[in-house]
Amino acid sequence: MDKLTRAEEEIMQIIWAIAPCTVADIRDYIENELGQERPPHSTVSTMVRILDDKKGFLTHRAFGRTYEYRPRITKAEYSRQRLQKLVGDYFGGSMNRMVSFLVKENDLSTEELQDLLAHLNREEE
Repeated sequence: MDKLTRAEEEIMQIIWAIAPCTVADIRDYIENELGQERPPHSTVSTMVRILDDKKGFLTHRAFGRTYEYRPRITKAEYSRQRLQKLVGDYFGGSMNRMVSFLVKENDLSTEELQDLLAHLNREEE
């Protein structure tokens, strides 16, 4: 599956949060929930069509002239794909190298590492 551009990812984040949704719902979310200027309908519509027709991230259902959009891939699936690519490109495919890098770069204390391990162990149960 293709990588999303920054603008496409911003739209997908919204769709993951509110799907199923229409272009109008996305525009409302941008204005009301994100506190940003309401983008033109044509801009959002074009981006959503690219995500649907060209990149395959969305599927739609027609209601007259209005389309309702849903993601074809979950946020977790996309995140997993992007993380695997990052690990492959920058850490030789080694998650251990990536975690080691993150620990060193963020100067985590022993206590913070223990908390992280405890959290991971709870999630496995």
